[in-house]
Amino acid sequence: MSRFSLSILILLSFSSYIFAANNTKQSPNVIIVLVDDLGWMDLSIQGSDFYRTPNIDRLAKSGTRFTDGYAACAVCSPTRAALMTGRHPHRLGITDWIRAEFQLGGRQRANSEKPGYHDAGLNYLTPVNKSFLPHSELTVAELVKPAGYATCFIGKWHLGGKGYLPTNQGFDENFGGWDYGQPPSYFDPYTNKRLQDGIPTLKPRKEGEYLTDREADEAVEFIRRNKDQPFLLYLSHYTVHTPIQAKQSVTDKYIPLKDGQGQDNAIYASMLESLDDSMGRLLETLEVHKLSDNTVIIFTGDNGGLDRNDNPTDNAPLKIGKGFATEGGIRVPWIVRWPGVTKPGTINNTPITSVDLFPTIASITQTSVQKGHLLDGEDLSEILKGEPGPERSLYWHFPHYRHRGGADPYSIVRNGDWKLIYYYDPMKIELYDLAKDIGEQHNLMEDEPEVTGRLLRELKEHLEETGAKKPLAKK
Repeated sequence: MSRFSLSILILLSFSSYIFAANNTKQSPNVIIVLVDDLGWMDLSIQGSDFYRTPNIDRLAKSGTRFTDGYAACAVCSPTRAALMTGRHPHRLGITDWIRAEFQLGGRQRANSEKPGYHDAGLNYLTPVNKSFLPHSELTVAELVKPAGYATCFIGKWHLGGKGYLPTNQGFDENFGGWDYGQPPSYFDPYTNKRLQDGIPTLKPRKEGEYLTDREADEAVEFIRRNKDQPFLLYLSHYTVHTPIQAKQSVTDKYIPLKDGQGQDNAIYASMLESLDDSMGRLLETLEVHKLSDNTVIIFTGDNGGLDRNDNPTDNAPLKIGKGFATEGGIRVPWIVRWPGVTKPGTINNTPITSVDLFPTIASITQTSVQKGHLLDGEDLSEILKGEPGPERSLYWHFPHYRHRGGADPYSIVRNGDWKLIYYYDPMKIELYDLAKDIGEQHNLMEDEPEVTGRLLRELKEHLEETGAKKPLAKK
């Protein structure tokens, strides 16, 4: 054989090797970390001088942090449904938090002459909220399963009970997902006086073990078991939802500390430290198994932090917190690390929301939905690469009574820096320029009639297009 022929043979062999290597490269792993009731200021990377979250800060410094990231609702279940499907909560008919089986009744059921509506004894009838995510909806787990992904759900589910749990919605494994909106207790066996069975899908194993630590253990073990195949891990922490309970040894460190900004609850700070420890274990596990460069991590919250009266945190400079139409109710931390795509340490002010997660994961995993399947979210891939985001409006719709003090029901539209809130009972309109007034102190409705009219028309058209059920005035 001539030297030329030998050279060609070696080149062809090398090319075949490269081609095979490229074709056998594992698809990116995806980890979603959702934190319950996490306030916008509850991380040191977000500006807190009291809470200590070095591992989450490290995640942010290695990826992109969004300043204007939102939850799809100011309460939990609607955001979780939007995240799971890429569709607006009001399109799904899940616009309030879903009651657990032991809580069913009250405003979860129809009791008026108008089918599908509830009479709370106030001025408007309100839509009955669905008590589960329908099987007909395509979940993010069902999206990636055909591509060979192992799927696991850990923590708070809150999208239905028996028959509608994570393993009924595309997840191979479920550790802790139940119909509960909060844990009976944060300590093994996770029971309280009312719920002696604890969390039925999380078998007790060591009395006194802290729930956030247990969730981290299950996450680490899932990664270890599936390190040689692509996986989707949805770690949906019960923390920092009530009950406000933490490990005493950690709490003791915070008792002497004050930040002077309203954040001074030592137990809550301890809960956040345990959350941060969980993130540290995730990052370490990925490094040990050499998965860091092929794993996308998305970190966010399901609604704003508890911030009113005796609640444990402070969302300032945002106004109020969980359940409210104000920024404190819907703006949450958002961090994405996509190795090779996100530039480390970048900060992005593009407004994004929970409905964007599903189409973004479809892009990451190179999976797709059937033609005609409607998604409300936007693929964030180009934004994560540093490109400008699409010009669009964001919407929220909460057609229920929660505070009964003129703060709801409400619908919201954000377009650019403008945010309009429409309250139904009593009817009032608020308009804010968030670039100049993030604390929503100056209502510009009367000063900006053209903007107000345009956004009202846009909001009305959106609610009609999505089939949103509105509160109905009593005759």
